[in-house]
Amino acid sequence: MTAPSEAPAPRARDEIAAAPPGTQTLARGIAVVNAVARGRTRLREISAETGVGRSTTHRLLQLLLATGYLRQHDDGAYALGPALIELGYQALQENPVTGVAAPVLRTLAERVHDTVHLAIEDRGQVLYLDKIPGTRGAVMRSQIGHRMPLTRTGIGKALLLDSPGRWSERFVAERPAGAGHGLAQDVLTVEAFVQVMETSAERGVAFDLEENEPGILCVAAPVRDISGAIVAAISVTATRPYMPPERLETLAPVVRDAAGRISAGLGRRPALG
Repeated sequence: MTAPSEAPAPRARDEIAAAPPGTQTLARGIAVVNAVARGRTRLREISAETGVGRSTTHRLLQLLLATGYLRQHDDGAYALGPALIELGYQALQENPVTGVAAPVLRTLAERVHDTVHLAIEDRGQVLYLDKIPGTRGAVMRSQIGHRMPLTRTGIGKALLLDSPGRWSERFVAERPAGAGHGLAQDVLTVEAFVQVMETSAERGVAFDLEENEPGILCVAAPVRDISGAIVAAISVTATRPYMPPERLETLAPVVRDAAGRISAGLGRRPALG
């Protein structure tokens, strides 16, 4: 899995411009926080990223420091603050999927010995809610709270299984024209990707065959709520030596079953027949 910076982020100026009338100050404050989250750590960088004047940006930074939404290193660089950690943890705990999934993910991780993920779709990206590292020594760069592309990750594909109308659009958006990713297994045409997704939708399981990071493969399945809508997805991820083609196939029903148990915990009834 690649670093989260590869996932496209909305431009701060567009965020401010789209704010409802009377909320510009709030929108600017949020844009400042988002700019810091995207790696803009100096006043000049934050001001340039947001399009907000330096004096206004400085005032917003002082307020955000005072309220704990940002903090400042000894060298003057800004970083996300403890208030966001507290709020993020609270938001994570309030998501019903997280609590229902936790015991199922632990059981799955103990069974497979590989890295297990739980994620949702948020603003057109994969957002990781939970991760249990595997016991084989492989280090995955994914982290709770990090984002990844939908169409280049198995878990992202699983989140898209019920949305055929979005497959082509997301594929194009996440692979700029003429820009390859240097990954031998990447699906490089819209038509091929749609075929992959059609097969995945029929099976109820999706794969990442080194499309997002060389040497990393995964099996993923969607989690559904009581209405049958996909609200999350889970995956089992491993390095190539531990994930040959035959093991991918063996794990497919295992991951699908685990996702089904989480879905049942959310009120989803098994399909009849």
